[in-house]
Amino acid sequence: MKKIFAFILAALMAVTVLASCGNNKDAKSSSSSKSDAKKTFTVGFDAEFPPYGYRDEKTGEYTGFDLELAEKVCDKLGWELKKQPIDWDSKDNELNSGTIDCIWNGFTINGREDDYTWSEAYVDNSQVVVVKKDSDIKKLDDLSGKVVAVQADSSALEALTGDDATDANKKLCASFSDLQQIGNYNDALMNLDAGAVDAVCMDIGVASYNVNKNADKYTILDDQIASEQYGIGFKKGNTELKDKVEKALNELVEDGTFAKIAEKYDLSDAICLGK
Repeated sequence: MKKIFAFILAALMAVTVLASCGNNKDAKSSSSSKSDAKKTFTVGFDAEFPPYGYRDEKTGEYTGFDLELAEKVCDKLGWELKKQPIDWDSKDNELNSGTIDCIWNGFTINGREDDYTWSEAYVDNSQVVVVKKDSDIKKLDDLSGKVVAVQADSSALEALTGDDATDANKKLCASFSDLQQIGNYNDALMNLDAGAVDAVCMDIGVASYNVNKNADKYTILDDQIASEQYGIGFKKGNTELKDKVEKALNELVEDGTFAKIAEKYDLSDAICLGK
C-alpha cells in the first residue's frame, strides 16, 4: 500500500514539474515575442500642410519632408512608423493622451518653448503673405482694409495677434477689414481663388510649395511678417524619447540623408540643423 501511495505521489510531482516547465517556457516565449516586437512610433501631423506633410495625389499615401525624415529615423532605430493625421486644433489633446508620440509637421518652437519638450531646431521658417498674381497688393501696407486669412492656431495667427506679436504686426492686423481663421491652407487658398479673401498669411515653406505649383496664380510679397524655427514637439518631460529621435536625426545630417530629403522638397535654403 505504501509503495502504491509513493508511486502516485511521485507521478503527481512529475506532472507538476512538467506543467511548471511548460508555463516557464510559455512565459519565456511570451516575453521573447514582446521584446522582439518593433516599437511603434506614432507621428502626429497636419495632412494638408505640404511640403511637410500631405497626401500624395498619385499614390494616395501620406508623404512630405517631415514624414520622410521620420521614416529614416525609424529605420535607424528599428522602429515602425505610424503616420497619424490629426486635427491641428486638437494636437495637444492627442499628445497628452498618448494617441501620438510627437508633433512633427512644420511645428514652430517660438512662443511655445515651455509647452513641450523640443528637439533641436531643424528648419528656419518665416511667415509671409500670398496673394493672387494680378492683385493690387504689393506690400504689407496694401493689406489695409483687406480680408486676410490664416490657419487656426497657426504661427501666422500668433505673429499677428499673439502675446509676443510685434507692435508693427498688431497695427497691421488692426488695419485689416477682417482676419479669418480657416482650418487648413488648402481651404484658405481656395477662398483666395474665389475672392472670398484678399490674402493668406502662412509659412514660407508651404507658400513656396504652392506658388511653385501655381506660378500663374499666386505670388509672395517681399515683406515678411515674422521669422521662426521648426522643431519636433514631444510631451513635456519626455526627454528620453526626444533624445533617441534627436540622435538619429543628427545621424541623418551626418550621412547626408537630411540634405537629400530637403533638396527633394525644395527646402535646402531653409534647413538649419548641422549648419
